[in-house]
Amino acid sequence: MAKILIVGCGAIGSELAGVLTAQGHQVTGLKRKPPALDRINYVTADITSPADLANLDTDFTQAFFIVSPDQRNEQSYRAVYETGLTNLLAKLPQSRWIMVSSTSVYGQSPHGEWVDEDSAAQPENITSQLIRQAEQRLMASNPDNIVLRFSGIYGPGRGYLLRQAMQAPVIQQTPAYFTNRIHQRDCVGVLAFLLERCLAGHALAQCYLASDDDPAPMWEVMTWLAERLGCLPPTAKNVGEDVRINKRCSNARLKALGYRFHYPSYQDGYLELLHPQKIMRIND
Repeated sequence: MAKILIVGCGAIGSELAGVLTAQGHQVTGLKRKPPALDRINYVTADITSPADLANLDTDFTQAFFIVSPDQRNEQSYRAVYETGLTNLLAKLPQSRWIMVSSTSVYGQSPHGEWVDEDSAAQPENITSQLIRQAEQRLMASNPDNIVLRFSGIYGPGRGYLLRQAMQAPVIQQTPAYFTNRIHQRDCVGVLAFLLERCLAGHALAQCYLASDDDPAPMWEVMTWLAERLGCLPPTAKNVGEDVRINKRCSNARLKALGYRFHYPSYQDGYLELLHPQKIMRIND
């Protein structure tokens, strides 16, 4: 049994807390507004405030950093990835960390090339730059710390592509624009898997990319979804200088470590979301 802290208990963090608690670990969730009733022990705190962290225990074996900025702007990203992370590393210098990051740190590739953990991570926009700087700070603070880069997350309550497919969208068809995804259940699965490997004493890399086995052209995904939803198919976009260039994310390192995806492709994951009752909730 390990003493574990989960910073950021949204959908992924709270589900992870339940999984680890069921495995017998002592789990504490840190959240600004914890739920009133939950089997997880919560600490109410804002990570941007050192005063809020003053009474937090410091003997956690493992800590997870699974935060979401309030808004998609520089100020919100600086609050959590600069101020918040700095406060946590100062408070818990001896804890081992797993930080949830994003494949947005790669920026775009010229022709949809494959990227992996060794590919250059030089994003152009400021929010992704702040995530990348947080990665570097976390890895430099302890060689046992791990950065986990998720691609686009989908699953229950995350119906963006389904809603888009229902609207006969205009999609880039040629050259192919690839979409990289991971189901929410696999996000939790990978986090629990890495923890298990850490506690078992396995030698781990400092960075893992978590995306499913099937980076697929957005045109293919939208066409497939539209057929199963009974909607009009997408329309091919006329592309010129504004053509969207992109990347394909490799999960080879994670799979070599032994992880097997619950949903290896978008078809596996979305078929489960295409039940009539669930589609009705997406439309609400």
